[in-house]
Amino acid sequence: MEMLIDRRLQDLVKDYVPRGEILDELVCFFSLFSDNTRLKIISALAITEMCVSDISEILSINQTTVSHQLRLLKNLNAVKTKRQGKIIFYSLRSDALSDVLLKGVEFLGY
Repeated sequence: MEMLIDRRLQDLVKDYVPRGEILDELVCFFSLFSDNTRLKIISALAITEMCVSDISEILSINQTTVSHQLRLLKNLNAVKTKRQGKIIFYSLRSDALSDVLLKGVEFLGY
């Protein structure tokens, strides 16, 4: 099949499209936003750090589900923890997560 774009643009596309480890990491990163519960938790943590019970109460999600999603977010380096006695507080590791979330809202026109 004959290419309609010139060689320079073909090479640019080949260089720009992620592959390998970078592609795998991007897929993991964007998967953070692919679950309703995780998205709610990320949105809440974009405002303030919270413990599991506060997240559960405010978002009306049972604590087991919140804990499970926080564990996934922690494994993906999306959240960090701070212990105060027996209570663990969660917060976003980077403002970049909030930025991506806001860009999504902007894209959708809200």
